[in-house]
Amino acid sequence: MDEKAAALPLISVVMPCFNAQDYLREAVDSVLSQTYGQVELIVVDDGSTDQSQNILKGYGDRIRVISQANQGPYPARNLGVNASRGELLAFLDADDWWSPDCLEKLHAALAAHPQAAVAYCGWQNIGKDGGRSDPYVPPDYELEDKAGRFLRAASPWPIHAALVRRQVFDEVGGFDLDLHSCMDYDLWLRIAVARPIVLVPEVMAFYRHHASGQITSTQWRQARNVWLVKRKFLREHPDLVAHLGKGEIRALVDGGLLTRGYDNFWRRDLATARRIFRMALFTGGWKLKDLPYLLPALLPEGMYAWLVTRRDR
Repeated sequence: MDEKAAALPLISVVMPCFNAQDYLREAVDSVLSQTYGQVELIVVDDGSTDQSQNILKGYGDRIRVISQANQGPYPARNLGVNASRGELLAFLDADDWWSPDCLEKLHAALAAHPQAAVAYCGWQNIGKDGGRSDPYVPPDYELEDKAGRFLRAASPWPIHAALVRRQVFDEVGGFDLDLHSCMDYDLWLRIAVARPIVLVPEVMAFYRHHASGQITSTQWRQARNVWLVKRKFLREHPDLVAHLGKGEIRALVDGGLLTRGYDNFWRRDLATARRIFRMALFTGGWKLKDLPYLLPALLPEGMYAWLVTRRDR
C-alpha cells in the first residue's frame, strides 16, 4: 500500500449474506476492486445453507467473515458494524454491486464537505420486469425541506447508495431492531433530516431486483411499516417537524398510507389495496370522497374483489 492510500480513512463495508451463492462473488468482487485504497469488507453470514460459506472461504484473508444463526439482514448489519474498524461505513447486500469508483467518489464528497454526515449517489435497478429500470440520480435534498421530502418518500436512497460517518451512525444508535422492517429508512430519517448531507450526482450503485421479494402478500406490510417508521420519527423528533403544519404532517404520514392504497387499487392489486384501505380507515388522513373506496374494504376479501370487479364491467 502506498503512502497516499495509507493516509486515507478506513471504509468498513458490511455485507449481510443469506443463501446468496448465485450473486455473492460479484458483490464481493465489486468491493475488492474499488479504486479507494483503504477498504475492509466484513461479511456476516446469516445462517446460509447453500454454498455461500464455501465461496467466502475462497477469499481467504482478503475479507473478514462472521457467522450467526439466521436473524435477518439488520441484526447482521449491526453485528458487522460492531466488528468494524472504519471511520466510514457502507452497506452492500450480497446480490448487489458498485461501480469501481463508487467509494472513492463518495469519500471525496465527504472530504470536501466536513460537516456532512452522509454522501449519497444515484442507482439503477437491474432485473425488474426482466430488464433494467432507468438510471436514477436523486435530487440534492439540501435544496429542499428535508423533513417534508423524507416523510413523503419511502426512503431517500437504497441502503447501498450511501457512505455514512461512523461517529454519526453510533450517535443515533444504528439500526433499530425493534422495527419489523424499513430499518434503513428509519436510519436515514434520524441521520439526514437533522444533519447536512451531500449528493454525488452519478449512478454508482446497482440493485438486483427479485420479484419474489415484492410479492403481493408483503406489500401491505411494507406500507404499514413505512407508516410506523414515520410515526416513530414524529414522536421522537417533534422539533424537526415543528415547522410543518398539522395538516401537512397528516397528509405526509396518514395521507401517504392512503396514497399507497390507491396505487395498488388502480393496479388492481386488490388484496393489497384492501388491507391498506382498512388500515387507512383507522389511521385517518382520508376525506369523505375516499369513503366509497375505503368502506368496501371492510368486506371479506372475496366479496371485496367481486364488488370491485363488478364495478369494472
